Amino acid sequence: MASISSNSAKTLYRMLWRWHFYAGVFAIPFIIILSVTGALYLFKPQLDALHDAPYRNLPISGPQTTPQQQLEAVLAATPNAQLTAYQLPQTPTDAVNILVNIAGAPFRVYVHPQSLAILHSENEHSRFLHYVHDIHGELLLGKPGSILVELAACWAIVLIFTGLYLWWPRNARGLGGALYPRTHLKGRLFWRDVHSVIGIWLSAFVLFLLISGLPWAFAWGSLFKEVRTLTGTAAQKQDWVIAGRTTPEKNKEKPETTTDAHAEHQHGHTGHTPQKHDLLNIVVANAHALNFAHPVLINPPSVKNPNWSAKSNHQNRPLRADAFFDPTTGALNNQQNFAQRHIIDRVIGIGIAAHEGQLFGWFNQLLGLMTALGLILMSVSGFIMWRKRAPSNALGAPPPIPDARLGVGFIAIILIAAILLPVLGASLIVILVLEKTLLSRWPVSQRWLGL
Repeated sequence: MASISSNSAKTLYRMLWRWHFYAGVFAIPFIIILSVTGALYLFKPQLDALHDAPYRNLPISGPQTTPQQQLEAVLAATPNAQLTAYQLPQTPTDAVNILVNIAGAPFRVYVHPQSLAILHSENEHSRFLHYVHDIHGELLLGKPGSILVELAACWAIVLIFTGLYLWWPRNARGLGGALYPRTHLKGRLFWRDVHSVIGIWLSAFVLFLLISGLPWAFAWGSLFKEVRTLTGTAAQKQDWVIAGRTTPEKNKEKPETTTDAHAEHQHGHTGHTPQKHDLLNIVVANAHALNFAHPVLINPPSVKNPNWSAKSNHQNRPLRADAFFDPTTGALNNQQNFAQRHIIDRVIGIGIAAHEGQLFGWFNQLLGLMTALGLILMSVSGFIMWRKRAPSNALGAPPPIPDARLGVGFIAIILIAAILLPVLGASLIVILVLEKTLLSRWPVSQRWLGL
């Protein structure tokens, strides 16, 4: 019995080693890309502040103009523009940010709050962090890129669990190579220590980042949204965007608003109801009084939402809140803070805030940065280990196990993982079909892939 158990353990070890190897070969390039872009995005507040520095602390003396006058200055300078959002200035000496839609493209216009001079105008999609965000979520490829990122994340989860099994110190003498690298070792053994030690210290943090990122992923996020709809737990408006769904066609949609300066002539007004062009001033004043966490965007009424709205877009999502204002008077109709949202939205919101490094301040950013740098070092050390052992005429996969049989428990784990991670399950089916029908029958691929 001991011999059978020992053989089974060795078979399982070699099998998981092959899985770990193939998952790494596929996922490492994506892991490096996601780590670099993720590390940059951790510091979004600081990078945004650096970008906006020329338009803050402006010299201002005397009374400021009204929000409506600021909007009219933008519309006069940008013909055919339509108001998308008015961003509340963080301080009285900041330029006012007004977001408009011009021929289907989103633009941000910086307006001097006193002189009404247009200080700067830029396409929102041209901002550096917008590119970083799109690379991180979609590799700049839209839906196909989002699916690739999700597939890499799923196989990275496989990397973590198989890596933990391979790391487990079965015959270790001391903690060297398990909890700290043995610096006296040379070559591949040293890099193996670096790879495995960093992996064990960071595995929980990496697993958290991967799981908390799934609600954004195209396939997983879309299925999750459908499940919530079927179970009656869906939010009226989800507070995060699923990657791959922000298509160029959507960007071309023009907001159907009632905020142009002459709208009151079309709709009329009676009694003491404010004219349409006064409503922005009233809503901005009422939104200021709510003291929402910056940045706060005020959106005009649209076909989908007949009310004016104010929304805090703070990256620490538990600080976010929404307010809705009457479309004719500008009075506050309703207000919702984070604690009033569905428990699922709160859990995911907290996870996203931690994922983005904003849940608990600078230490959250530091922890995220260390995890990203650790992932890069793990990827580099894994690559070095591979190249040190890989023959020149093959991929260098661990040798296959003749007549290996998967146990019932192991098969159950695979099935559960495939159900919880549909993209992983689909990729396993594709791999199995390719291996049985093509790769195992072609001598070149047999030799190269180690089949």
